[in-house]
Amino acid sequence: MKIGWIGLGKMGMPISKRVEAGGHTITAFARSDASAEKASKAGYAVARTMAELAAASEVVFAAISDDRALHDAVTAEGALAAHLTKRQVFIDTSTVSPEASAAVAKLLDAKGVTYLRAPVSGSTATAAAGALTTMVSGPRAEFERLAPLFETFTKNRFWLGEGEQSRTMKLAVNSTLAAISSLMAEALAFTSKGGIALADAIEVYSKSAVATPLLEYKRAMILEGKYDPAFEVSQMMKDLDLALDVGRATHAPLPLAAQVRQQYEAAFLHGNGERDFFVLVKEMVELAEGK
Repeated sequence: MKIGWIGLGKMGMPISKRVEAGGHTITAFARSDASAEKASKAGYAVARTMAELAAASEVVFAAISDDRALHDAVTAEGALAAHLTKRQVFIDTSTVSPEASAAVAKLLDAKGVTYLRAPVSGSTATAAAGALTTMVSGPRAEFERLAPLFETFTKNRFWLGEGEQSRTMKLAVNSTLAAISSLMAEALAFTSKGGIALADAIEVYSKSAVATPLLEYKRAMILEGKYDPAFEVSQMMKDLDLALDVGRATHAPLPLAAQVRQQYEAAFLHGNGERDFFVLVKEMVELAEGK
């Protein structure tokens, strides 16, 4: 299958390589010379305009950062939507608001273009292993038809409805991740004050009733104190803001998410905005030590 690709970042690149390994050919959109060079080094054909990308593709994927990026790539004047036709499919793996996604749906539906919202959950390592989880909404028949394509980069796939259900689900998942980091930071600071070594506390947690794969992903990072970002504090702040916006719009109470959001704000103000979101452990331990 001929695949167009928008976004070769931390998640976009490993996902695209899994899709390519599944036997599909990829043409990547590149706005700049640097982006074109990155795509070429990955072995992909390069499209310098959205018209070229659409012409080269049966399915176009996007793996981009936020609502604004989605608008610029798809719904802005002369962007992708202007060049897609009803024989094509657009799949967006990004974490964006239901509102921004609905604007894409309205435009693409009017043209008869299939739109599958397919945000993913997992780390960059999970993406490279082809073991992501995806939450999909949009036309179910098209999701089922394209199941072999989704199988190239995911381990678990859930169809949740015809509209923006997958967007809400992804925001719920990320809000939970944010809260886990916050609570784990508090707990590890607490055990440290009780004279328990950090490595010992993490080992107990990993074998307890509250064990989570997330802690295993972050174990080395916490023990080494090196919070090189897999998912940045600033990105988690964005997702929490989206969730809180949706909560206000739908009258879904999110008191804990609102409180956790303030902990990320503190981390950001301490200069940790570009560090991994588990830097909250460092933040809380230092607070407990009076630093």
